[in-house]
Amino acid sequence: MHFTRSLARPMMVAALALLGWSAQAQDGITKTSIVLGQSVALIGPGSALAAPFHAGAKIYFDKVNAAGGINGRKIELVTLDDRGSPALTETNTKKLVDQGVLALFGYYGSAQVAKAYPLIKDSEIVLFAPMSAADEFRGAKYANVFSVRPGYAEEAAAIARHAETLGARRFAVVYASDSESLAALDSTERTLPSLGATLSVKAAMGSGAVANSVDTVLAAKPQSILVIADANGAASAVRDIRAKGFRGPIYGYSNTGESLLAEELGPEGAGVVVVRVVPKSENPKAAVVREMLADAQSANAGKPNVYMVEGYIAARVLTEALRRVGREPSRAKLRKAIEGLDNMTLGGFRVHFADDRTGSKLVELSLIDSQGKIRE
Repeated sequence: MHFTRSLARPMMVAALALLGWSAQAQDGITKTSIVLGQSVALIGPGSALAAPFHAGAKIYFDKVNAAGGINGRKIELVTLDDRGSPALTETNTKKLVDQGVLALFGYYGSAQVAKAYPLIKDSEIVLFAPMSAADEFRGAKYANVFSVRPGYAEEAAAIARHAETLGARRFAVVYASDSESLAALDSTERTLPSLGATLSVKAAMGSGAVANSVDTVLAAKPQSILVIADANGAASAVRDIRAKGFRGPIYGYSNTGESLLAEELGPEGAGVVVVRVVPKSENPKAAVVREMLADAQSANAGKPNVYMVEGYIAARVLTEALRRVGREPSRAKLRKAIEGLDNMTLGGFRVHFADDRTGSKLVELSLIDSQGKIRE
């Protein structure tokens, strides 16, 4: 088991902190700290997106702590590595809840969130800003989940509208069989037909069978192809689709990994359109991006990407809620503060939780150009 409080600190530090919570913390609050819990993949499946998210969040929390914290309390993000395993997410979440945290933060993976949720559903603990887009988390069944990012239904709608402008509304879908891709597929099957698009065929990418799935969808003569997979799987499918002569639009959801896919494909990715749910990481026009770039540079955090931006924004939104809680924080007060974030703008990024457990509706499309670069 790995316990990580920062990508730059020794893992043992977090382990010792975890062991000490029960003696100090009441619902994640001590005289000097506000304790948040996170189970996320720092290695293994999903880590290419989850680790930058974690790093972005830590950059912002560390910035807040360097300025004195929240009413004199430092934000302590204790992160347990689940290596992309839902079963390990469940184990980690039980540890976090049993030891006492104010809230859970920034989980990655729809299957992971679903596995962790029963441990908090009858409590006042909220799970804030999961990097998971399954539509079910926006429903009444998951009342303790507050998402900053929109769900796959909104992503599917953006893709459908774009395809309509191109006169290419007859879709085929190539999809991987991991849990996050299946969650996206479920939304696709419900959303695209409701918006007037046609889903003519779908084909699973079995192990080593990408070419077979591509042959299946191309035989249906689609106008657009939606590839639902991580960056590695999507890149394999895109290469084969183009090699077999398809020149229509190819789309990917946010879990495909915008910048990761562009790096995998290079110029071969020309014309691929990928959903993004936060401002582009190289866009200096967005104040929140300028601030994150400066903070990342100061923290020597490496090359920023869109997932680091998402983590930074999620941490900033939660910090604003913590400030509104006041000097005597509690789980119930934090939830009320989140629900009170009404039409608020942070660095140009709009957040609105009043009467909604999804704070942002931002969905934008990125295009990979002929140089393998991301364009808006």
